[in-house]
Amino acid sequence: MVGTAHAHAQVVVEEIGRHAATGRPFDVVHTHLEVVGPAVLGALGDAAPPVLHTLHWDLRRNADFYESFDGRGRVFFAGVSDSQIERGPATLRRQALGSVPLSVPIPDSRPAAPEERTDSVLVLARLCEAKGIDIALRACRAAGVRLVLAGPVGGQPDRAALEAALADPTSPVRGYPDVRWFLEHVAPHLDGDRARWIGSVAGNEKADLLRRSRAVLFPIRWEEPGGTAVCEALAAGTPVVAMARGCLPRSSSPRSPDFWPRTRWTSPRRWAGWPSWTPRPAPRPPAAASAPRSWPAATSGSTPNSSPGRPRGRRDRRRAAMSADRNGRGSAPGTDR
Repeated sequence: MVGTAHAHAQVVVEEIGRHAATGRPFDVVHTHLEVVGPAVLGALGDAAPPVLHTLHWDLRRNADFYESFDGRGRVFFAGVSDSQIERGPATLRRQALGSVPLSVPIPDSRPAAPEERTDSVLVLARLCEAKGIDIALRACRAAGVRLVLAGPVGGQPDRAALEAALADPTSPVRGYPDVRWFLEHVAPHLDGDRARWIGSVAGNEKADLLRRSRAVLFPIRWEEPGGTAVCEALAAGTPVVAMARGCLPRSSSPRSPDFWPRTRWTSPRRWAGWPSWTPRPAPRPPAAASAPRSWPAATSGSTPNSSPGRPRGRRDRRRAAMSADRNGRGSAPGTDR
């Protein structure tokens, strides 16, 4: 059985042959198909032009392939960040030409002035443990800052879609780890005012949200390889507050105060000063808080308990940080995108 990637590779191979037959061979083929692209094009040998494969995801996801694949001097790799390549296996690193950081178009509109911004900070990501959504909730609650969550949960684009899937006894969504984690660690803290989930956003809605937010948070628990949303926030002129993991330290100035130390995520109250680094919007009357939303129960399953607790002392925080370091700091599964 083959999928979309394999069908796409078949078309590429046919095009390579067609151009070669007409005396107009390609000089190089650039593929973005993970595993399938380099494997198929590499198998063509000298019948194919040299191949450049751009790596987009966490290399742990297909570690066996990248540890053993030999491009034989015809297939090469490029990463989207230096840290992504550095974490790859030695076989891949020997065949890597370097990295090209992700980029996004610069918006036509100017960055928003403080009086144009809302009093909320934004998380623009899939709502899952790897993205540190619960960390953002705890940090914003401790700092007294409103939080807007924009992104899907378990592939469901918004609240209505998630509720419909959970209400359907035949839907597999209720068994998804991301959904179970969301219902346990995020949903109970959403009140429609201080913490809101608005679902997935795109187009003008997304652009306006990025431009007018007070800051965009990236409290990630994994080694982010690319960070497209970070680029989008910076291009919109909005401050970024992020964990210093993966590519993020090099996506902004390393001297910026906008990075949360990655070994301190167990105690978000340590970050209570970060709102002073972001633009303050013009004062406005506070909106009336709505009652927390109740959610249908999901299939039971074990998930790490990351619910907030009282701040611990310096010694306990140090021990927690050392324990987190030994256990991989809750790193995300390699399927994260």
